[in-house]
Amino acid sequence: MRRADRLFLLIHALRGRRQAITAQQLAQTLEVSLRTVYRDVADLQRSGVPIEGEAGVGYLLRKGADIPPLMFNPDELEALVVGSRFVRAFGGERLGRNATAALLKIEAVLPPELRDRSARTRIFAPELENRIEASGLIDVLYGAVQGRQLLKLTYRDGEARASEREIEPLCLSFWGGSWTLGAWCRLREDYRSFRPDRIVAHVVTGETFADSRERGLDGYLRSVGAQGLER
Repeated sequence: MRRADRLFLLIHALRGRRQAITAQQLAQTLEVSLRTVYRDVADLQRSGVPIEGEAGVGYLLRKGADIPPLMFNPDELEALVVGSRFVRAFGGERLGRNATAALLKIEAVLPPELRDRSARTRIFAPELENRIEASGLIDVLYGAVQGRQLLKLTYRDGEARASEREIEPLCLSFWGGSWTLGAWCRLREDYRSFRPDRIVAHVVTGETFADSRERGLDGYLRSVGAQGLER
């Protein structure tokens, strides 16, 4: 388990409790050693998380505490702000709206100095109306990927030749200027990568598919070189 995930789960275990929970109980819940629990609690306390108690007695979150799962340092917060701006600019309406909402929730509980730091960030990602992201297509493709829904496409290749495709959409990848839709193509009976800006027409059929080993996401990533995509 990553340390960040472990700290999140530790705070979650403390939330809403009226009685202290012992380090032994936390260790069993998180499946870690007592020493790890003591170290993690001490690190969270030093970071400003209002955890009360001590080893041998138990731990509680201070009554009335309303904090984010983890406190961010200035550089981490700036990364979140910049990331949300890029998602808003390039991720389609759905992801962009949710990224903005998530950042607002985080900033609402930040100390004033960190909130000011986020407002001073000077890295921007302008939202332009004529990009593919503004058309709503990325939202449709993302919904099909999440719902494992078969798509019917009219697609033009690099030489403007059109073909009709039935595809099982597996993932979306952004390459710093263009999107790629990774899919299993039923026409070619193989993995293919499609550029959304070459999709002439699309229909979400309502038919769903299973993400199997033979023609699923892991297989697609292997076919393109998994090192090229960060999951």
